[in-house]
Amino acid sequence: WALHLKNVTVSLGAQYECTFATYPYGTKAAKIQLFVKAEEEQQHLKKVWLNQTLEIPCLEDTTSENVSTYPLKWLVDENGRKEELVTKEPCCPAVYRNSSVLYRQRIRLGLNNSLKVFPTKITDDGRVFSCHVLYHPERVQKSSTTVRVFGK
Repeated sequence: WALHLKNVTVSLGAQYECTFATYPYGTKAAKIQLFVKAEEEQQHLKKVWLNQTLEIPCLEDTTSENVSTYPLKWLVDENGRKEELVTKEPCCPAVYRNSSVLYRQRIRLGLNNSLKVFPTKITDDGRVFSCHVLYHPERVQKSSTTVRVFGK
């Protein structure tokens, strides 16, 4: 016997009990505690040469689910605050946010929703770019990548 849960939300986190009657041994029971994580985050480090193209995959370790069927956004951490660079809805073209002076005209959404930055500058060194995929209103998966820029 098994309990199958679909469209799991945080509210389904609880203790579940399975009870059944057996003959001649009587009632048997088992309990399990279900914890539902609302957010998962992967962290990566990417090294790139100065003035080259930096390409950061959205979710590097995700192969089972197609990211392009879910809303996503790319952000950059600028002085402790996250600034939105690109948003993408499954139905529509990508929307570029031109509020970031550092990344205006230097970013593009690549294949498989990767973020492309060209050319890389010394100011990109140490920056943290993050991709957020909204699988469900209560389930967001994040991938953060810290960039190291090297000169020749």
